[in-house]
Formats: sequence, structure tokens, C-alpha cells
Amino acid sequence: MARISDETRRNNETAIRHVMDRLLAGEVPAGTKCDIKTLAAQAGVARTGFYPKKNRDGSPRPGPYQHLAEEFERRLAELRETGVIPDPRAAQIERLKDRVSGLKKRLAARDEQIGGLTDFRERALSQIAAQRMEIERLRDALAALSNVRALPNRARASAPYGS
Repeated sequence: MARISDETRRNNETAIRHVMDRLLAGEVPAGTKCDIKTLAAQAGVARTGFYPKKNRDGSPRPGPYQHLAEEFERRLAELRETGVIPDPRAAQIERLKDRVSGLKKRLAARDEQIGGLTDFRERALSQIAAQRMEIERLRDALAALSNVRALPNRARASAPYGS
């Protein structure tokens, strides 16, 4: 790969900084993210220039635009710490994640409430069934010859207050 001149490098750095400012201001092109890949594509430079290289002897050396990638990542992290998400797609994802977690909490609370109401319903039906069985047993005992007696049925009498 051919080396680039100092003038070309300066022009590329200027273009990268311009694109970096636009991306961090929230002007992210549709279908892209606020990341190094988009930064390189929009600035018209190879993405590999943002990453460290190795010399022929294996020793590491910085990429020509690595300092700009580090600056971009640092500024992006600072924005995220303050709660600003420049990428509208990422912001939407965060909003949706928050909404999903809220809905999961509501669903869990509703499931718990339904479980409690189901238990209550089962107990109530069980009590009603037991009362019905007792009434039927008493009616059968009343019909049969036994020591069970029916109470007099007085239509005009009213129950005392509070009974």
C-alpha cells in the first residue's frame, strides 16, 4: 500500500473531524450507526487507518488516524454519560428497551394478581360446593326419619338489625 503525503493526511484528518462533529451532533445517515465504520465511510478514508498496525518485525505502531478514533470514542462516551445518544437508532433502541422492561414489570405484577384471584376463585368455589353438599345432606336428613327438625318458616318475621 502506498504511503500518503502529509497534505493528503491533513485533508483526511480535516474531513474526519468534520464528519465526527456531524455524527456526534446527531446527523447520522439513514441505515448507519454512530461508529468508526460510518465515520470512515463518510470521510472517504479506509477504516483500517483507525486501528493500530504492526511493523514487519511485529512491533505495534499506531494507525494514521488512530488518535482520531480514540477522540471519537472518548467524545461518544462522554455524550452517553450525560444521557445524550447521538445515534437516533440507538436512542430508539434504548427507549424500546426501557419500555420492554416496564412492560415486563407490569406483566409480572398482573400475573401475580391473576394468580391471587385464581386462588381466591378456587377457594370460593370450594366453599360454595361444600355449603351445597351440606344443604343437600341436611335436606336428605330432614326427609328421612331422623332427629333433624325443620325450623318454623315465618314469612312476616324479619331478622334483627345487624344479623
